[in-house]
Amino acid sequence: MAEKLIVKNLVKEYDGEQVLKSLSFEVKEGEFLSVLGPSGCGKTTLLRILIGLESQTAGEILLDGKDISRLPASQRGMGIIFQNYALFPNMTVLENVEYALESRADTYANSTQRAKRTLEMIGMSDQLKKRPHHLSGGQQQRVAIARALAAKPAIILADEPTGALDSKSSKNLLEIMTRMNRDMNATILMVTHDAYSASYASRILFLKDGRLFNELIRGERTRTVFYHEILDVLALLGGDISDVI
Repeated sequence: MAEKLIVKNLVKEYDGEQVLKSLSFEVKEGEFLSVLGPSGCGKTTLLRILIGLESQTAGEILLDGKDISRLPASQRGMGIIFQNYALFPNMTVLENVEYALESRADTYANSTQRAKRTLEMIGMSDQLKKRPHHLSGGQQQRVAIARALAAKPAIILADEPTGALDSKSSKNLLEIMTRMNRDMNATILMVTHDAYSASYASRILFLKDGRLFNELIRGERTRTVFYHEILDVLALLGGDISDVI
């Protein structure tokens, strides 16, 4: 598989303290990658830099071979799924997804048709006229996924997408993301602190104190076996980083 996203020697400093320490990795086209680590390890900062909401102190970000390091978020061609859904409360389900399409010249003309088709794919076609406050948390996050997916972005970035959901809604959401990856070849990068969520990915990068700590590839293993391997690595996160690398 070709490399969709390449991160080279990424550094982020706040007040002289490094939060990300020369971080380098790649995401393959059609891959479901999870970046897993505890609070404060730098994963949210990494995602904000990839999105374009923050700038890095040093390093490069390449998407499909193009350096996007200094581009604004609106020009990076990424779909974003936030933990808190970030839906417009005064818009219906359909309007929320349409809005993301109408803001782009290449998707404006058929925005309604594309929005309806995407919402149907994730099982929300019967909720088009409802506003967010009439939806459950799981339904709101589905709308957020549809909004991210509708414009056919180069990559989808997900920030703790199950963080505000109960266990049943979390499972449903992760299964939707898995189908997106499998059936639509969507490239997904998800940051999370949750081992269960990460077990749905095909590859996991473990982050500790702004550095890569370890990597796991699921391969042909069942998700249950993979989940227990993740827990074993997380147990090592309390030790020194040199224990594993």
